Amino acid sequence: MGKLTHFDEEGRAMMVDVSEKPPTQREAIAAGSVYMKPETIRLIKDRQISKGDVLGVARVAGIMAAKRTPDLIPMCHPLNITSVNIDFDVDKNKNKIGIKTTVRIVGQTGVEMEALTATSVAALTIYDMCKAVDKDMVISDIMLLEKRGGKSGEFKRKG
Repeated sequence: MGKLTHFDEEGRAMMVDVSEKPPTQREAIAAGSVYMKPETIRLIKDRQISKGDVLGVARVAGIMAAKRTPDLIPMCHPLNITSVNIDFDVDKNKNKIGIKTTVRIVGQTGVEMEALTATSVAALTIYDMCKAVDKDMVISDIMLLEKRGGKSGEFKRKG
């Protein structure tokens, strides 16, 4: 296991200095799930949730969240993100909506936190828009699936 990078020799929190790192192509893919009642899935698919287009709003919220990650997570660098793509998989058999977010950049640091934040906020937005009809929804399985680029190389979740 590597050393923690957000602490100095005396254990104080710090932002990592990336000024000497060359810009490289980077990508991170994150996923998450929102489990809900079958009726809630039907209402979403039929666009009958009173607050509007649940997945459309969740997509925009996730994209906005990726761009605002440094405002939420203290040691994240402000980044010039080049792409955020959020896809939803409505799975009636498992009563869930799967969320998959891909974030890309040409930069000096990775975009894992941006992908995870976008996924989390998309899930929270689904919950917010549907809570009037289903307070039993469960947000889970928020995880990094893959990352590419940078000094630490590639990561791909097994399984």
